[in-house]
Amino acid sequence: MIGKFSGRAWKYGDNINTDVIFPGKYTYQKMEPEEMAKHALEDLDPGFVGKVKEGDILVAGKNFGMGSSREQAAVAVKYAGIRVIIAVSFARIYFRNAINAGMPAIKLPPAAAAIEDGDEVTVDMAKGEIVTPKGVFSFPPYPETVMNILEKGGLINYIKAQVEAPRGAGAL
Repeated sequence: MIGKFSGRAWKYGDNINTDVIFPGKYTYQKMEPEEMAKHALEDLDPGFVGKVKEGDILVAGKNFGMGSSREQAAVAVKYAGIRVIIAVSFARIYFRNAINAGMPAIKLPPAAAAIEDGDEVTVDMAKGEIVTPKGVFSFPPYPETVMNILEKGGLINYIKAQVEAPRGAGAL
């Protein structure tokens, strides 16, 4: 799951809040992740869900994910097909929610600035590299524990695997 992958870049600006990523009007409705995905970015880019493809990459400016702490904002874009988010910076809670949902969030201002909407971008999580039409950008690879969380598809799956592991095989 985590490794090297490529996709089309969807680029948006600064201060994209969680209400725009996953509209607040759906917050208190019980939905499975696949249903949440149908509403990803609908207030910012109404055609997004119909055009995004599995493995695409979201690129943003400063403070991506600001606003409320709703987990649905990370889950919705992941299940819509986004593989990774690259931004100038993230709101702290959104960054953590993305990791918890099993989606890499990479803070790398030079790459975020260089990537254009529609660019083909390759991300190598193990090497810590983002390859764009304008060059190669490096980032520090995630620590092993975070990579394991991403590999398992999120924090809940990671914890379940730890609890279910035979004694002596990394059990909690």
